Amino acid sequence: MVFFNGEYHMQHNPYGWGSGNKHWGHAVSKDLVHWDELGDKLAPDEMGMMFSGSAVVDWNNTSGFGQQGKPPIVLIYTANGNQSQNLAYSTDGRSVTKYQGNPVIPHLAEAGGIRDPKVIWHAPTKQWVMTLFVREIDKHYMIYFFTSSNLKDWKYTSKTEGLFECPDLFELAVDDDASKKKWILTAASSEYMIGSFDGTTFTPETKLLPGHGGIGKNFYAAQTFSDIPEKDGRRIQIGWWQTVTPGMPFNQSMSIPLDLKLISTSDGPRMTMNPVKELEVLRAKSHTFESMNLQPDSANPLAKLKAELVELRTEFEPGTATEIEFTVRGVKIVYDTKKQELDVNNHWTAAPLRDGRQRLTISASESR
Repeated sequence: MVFFNGEYHMQHNPYGWGSGNKHWGHAVSKDLVHWDELGDKLAPDEMGMMFSGSAVVDWNNTSGFGQQGKPPIVLIYTANGNQSQNLAYSTDGRSVTKYQGNPVIPHLAEAGGIRDPKVIWHAPTKQWVMTLFVREIDKHYMIYFFTSSNLKDWKYTSKTEGLFECPDLFELAVDDDASKKKWILTAASSEYMIGSFDGTTFTPETKLLPGHGGIGKNFYAAQTFSDIPEKDGRRIQIGWWQTVTPGMPFNQSMSIPLDLKLISTSDGPRMTMNPVKELEVLRAKSHTFESMNLQPDSANPLAKLKAELVELRTEFEPGTATEIEFTVRGVKIVYDTKKQELDVNNHWTAAPLRDGRQRLTISASESR
């Protein structure tokens, strides 16, 4: 996923739920809400199927793939046949050419499995950094770090243990304070570590923390967009929603885009995930309710509301209640006030109160 020339670009596998016949498709959006599908861009070749990876804008044309005044988008992907890392590029954001010098990282001898390169530009050291999932022969799950000056020649620098598949590496400001930034290393399960990164080595400052893994059993392999303008200051993530979609003209789906932030808690900084502001264009009608005290026998204030798509924003103080329960589209959403945990259809996540209050945004569509 990459932002380029005013468009968000997203690659995906347009065929099948299973692991076979993987291509890279291409979709673009100007607003993160309305998307245009542009067809397949990377097809399987003699090196195998096109497994996942990432894309960056090579603004300084370090790769040499660009043209005068046209910085290239460079795609970095795994070819699964020989589990190598490869490049493709585009100067117009539409047509894609595979690099003739592939692979740029051949299969590693110590790896029983290797895939999912995520590349970023590390400005302080003026180099490209790749995080790569490696299942070592002894079955340890590792994230390897590589650096490069030109996206073609890569040098191994370090590794971090304990994360599985589809790594992502990015920086977030704590409480929106640009002077207090931390690095985040995530994995396919959306578990993450907070730490520091010097351009070669990630140093964890936390244990592995839960992301969507507990509450969203189908949220997997999430990635964030690269090259969103710095003045925008946002880190936007989309996950693969592994939902069965029988009878529909599409195969599974992506999650709604999420705006990631770091906030201070009593346990240290923790990541939050909220629907992006762009989704507000979908609002057709709003209903506002003033503060009220609800008891177990109170009438449901939302009983008469009907909608195909629902965005429910609520802020509450639990008081003496042991549980606060919402039922939306037949799904129970329960807040346990003692444990300070949120349970959605028996999938839970920590949700500590802030200043004695809980704030929830619930997005739901009509079941079909």
